[in-house]
Amino acid sequence: MSLETSAVSITPHVTKGGKVGPGAEAATASWLRAAFGVLTAAKDESIALAPAGRTSVRLDKCKESLYLHVALHCRSVILSPRAAMKKKRTPKILTGCAFVLVSSLIVTTAGLMARAANAPAQSHVSGQEQQDWPDYGGAPENNHYSKLAQINRSNVKRLAVAWSFDTREQGGLQTSPIIVESVLYGITPTQKIFALDAATGKPLWKFDSGMRGTQPDRGLAYWSDGKDKRILVGVMNFVYALDATTGSPIASFGDDGRIDLRENLGREPASSVSVDLTSPAVVYKDLLIVGGRNPETLPAPPGDIRAYDARTGKLRWSFHTIPRPGEFGHDTWPKDAWKTSGAANNWAGMALDPQRGIVYVPTGSAAFDFYGADRSGDNLFANCLIALNAQTGERVWHFQGVRHDIWDRDFPSPPALLAVKRDGKEIDAVAQTTKQGFVYLFDRTNGRPLFPIESRKYPPSTVPGEVAALEQPLPTRPAPFARQLLTEDLLTVRTAKAHQWAVEKFKQFRSEGQFIPFSVGKDTVIFPGFDGGAEWGGPAVDAETGIMYINSNEMPWTGALAPNTAENSPRAIYMSQCSICHGEKLTGSPPAMPSLIGVGNRLTPAQIATAIKNGNGRMPGFPNLTEDQNGALVSFLLSGESKELASSAPSPASTPYRFTGYHKFLDPEGYPAVAAPWGTLNAINLNTGEYVWKIPLGEYPELAARGQRNTGTENYGGPIVTAGGLVFIGATNFDKKFRAFDKSNGELLWEAILPFSGNATPATYGVNGRQFVVIAAGGGKDPKSSSGGVYIAFALPQESPSTTSGPPKH
Repeated sequence: MSLETSAVSITPHVTKGGKVGPGAEAATASWLRAAFGVLTAAKDESIALAPAGRTSVRLDKCKESLYLHVALHCRSVILSPRAAMKKKRTPKILTGCAFVLVSSLIVTTAGLMARAANAPAQSHVSGQEQQDWPDYGGAPENNHYSKLAQINRSNVKRLAVAWSFDTREQGGLQTSPIIVESVLYGITPTQKIFALDAATGKPLWKFDSGMRGTQPDRGLAYWSDGKDKRILVGVMNFVYALDATTGSPIASFGDDGRIDLRENLGREPASSVSVDLTSPAVVYKDLLIVGGRNPETLPAPPGDIRAYDARTGKLRWSFHTIPRPGEFGHDTWPKDAWKTSGAANNWAGMALDPQRGIVYVPTGSAAFDFYGADRSGDNLFANCLIALNAQTGERVWHFQGVRHDIWDRDFPSPPALLAVKRDGKEIDAVAQTTKQGFVYLFDRTNGRPLFPIESRKYPPSTVPGEVAALEQPLPTRPAPFARQLLTEDLLTVRTAKAHQWAVEKFKQFRSEGQFIPFSVGKDTVIFPGFDGGAEWGGPAVDAETGIMYINSNEMPWTGALAPNTAENSPRAIYMSQCSICHGEKLTGSPPAMPSLIGVGNRLTPAQIATAIKNGNGRMPGFPNLTEDQNGALVSFLLSGESKELASSAPSPASTPYRFTGYHKFLDPEGYPAVAAPWGTLNAINLNTGEYVWKIPLGEYPELAARGQRNTGTENYGGPIVTAGGLVFIGATNFDKKFRAFDKSNGELLWEAILPFSGNATPATYGVNGRQFVVIAAGGGKDPKSSSGGVYIAFALPQESPSTTSGPPKH
């Protein structure tokens, strides 16, 4: 099916009372004040600024952004005024620099100020260091930050659709595109790869591997040595190297242009292993470093972190997340667990410090997720943030956030690298968010916590054979960005009937907060649930202020354990391999875990068999099942009949206890059975650990029509933050909105209705002096709405400088 550009109906909306931030006039005045301040400093060795009618300001107490423009030609003298004075650099040097800059500013100020009120600040783009968005998360540091400021508080209300590109596929998108040298690279819902002109959305090329991708595919990577330019991208279990100019596979890479992630894991045959690349590789020099998505039930391969040669595709190093004999951490597992245990994998992506050559790798839980009697011990390097030497794969330091995880508390997103200020000094830090709603902050060089971490004791497991960890490490600051304990007074008050239902249901649960081991036969509350607090979208970090922006889910889930049978039957296979997601009664937990009741009315037997083998959506593949086992499982799903298998093949590996299924705590009408907010957007100052603001994120349109607004909703996909004073985020499941907030106070300044929910992290970039913001809109998480795959780019209208702002265009 061809990929074509198409017009998409999108309705921009400017909120009433939207706050107008500082525009070009204020910025110009700041430059002048900074320059005159240098003159004052040269005169009396003070850095005081006192223009007429304004309060005296000390330049060395101001943000750097107020005087960086002055420093462009006098960088060595002015960038640190105090240092300049301490070094006794002569007032003559300061005076000379300042007079040159002030003269230039005075000449241009009148014209700049005359145009500032009504014209887009086009010059802001061309003067910025970053115009591309060349990495997943914007930069190797994964901070989701852009220095572009053409779109800002004062003009974001005029944002309009610049172009749209419809992949004409269904299935949803979680992809954040990358933009390099005015070309946008993206992925379709079925994992075709394409390139567009980033200014117009015009297609340049498309690559179709011939496989139908059925797993999430959240981004791409770019590598170049100057002449050779490559797109490195996962399609299911393969990583392809494509010519960035033509989209053709590079034959000299791997096996005719691709490598197979199922290989080199020590589990044979490789064809029986399930590993898919759901988050893009990290590129360091001539290496691409990858993790992968592994099954959460046994059997599962180990979650090795691997680096491949970007030119040849040859494996250069592996880090074993389930340590082998003689390796650090081997004693935190049973002796031979490295042969049979699985996962402890990096499915969420990584961040890179390119200057130090350190890659930061968050990992998930070991398989099986909810019962670990066969993996007694703390289980390094599951649930860890691992700092690795990017060149060699050697461990630099690590932190384990959950010991012996039996709750599926993966680190769900790449960490973000930033600089924080402590006692007047800058510390290079790494911030990691969690499903529990925690933020861990470390010195990125040595792993030293920058806020205290306390070990707290928790009760033992009552499940036979299970030995839960006695203590778990919790950060003392910042406070969790999601509620931690579900109590009766937090149940829904949406209606009296819903509240009474929730009270009666809640009495059947065990609810005691974090890290309470599951029990047999009684559901335990997980709050926040299995899909957050934080999720794979990850945080944005403002490089100017050290403020982190993170969206959060506040949805309770429940779960319990039940004995596994030892019979070799289709039902037993279903219970050990499938019921973890689809439940004992095939009801699932839609839309993330769909119901299998009546699946034969939606899919053919062949389609069901293919989905079992290869996976689909959140479901991993089960290539370990024989054809007879797969066929028997298909028959069971279609008919409900379960007969003892005659095949001599052994039944799939299973544990004595299985998980009864993921269950959202929803009221009878399908809304969360907990009091709002059900989703939030949070701004946290990582210099201090204090919250700057917190607001609900998202709404249900039908509830909003009845006056129940600002409830917040589940949300997937992260924010970005810009030097223009804005936080952009889609993410919300039900309202299909893309929003821009004032990053200083959380005020909603602009929103647009997308054709499908934007469950993806946006990107921003500049082309030909124009700033764009783009998001992939695919939906797929609202069972009442259709899914698709459309990329929409927004920009300020291209108008003449004299044109005044009018009403928003639709």
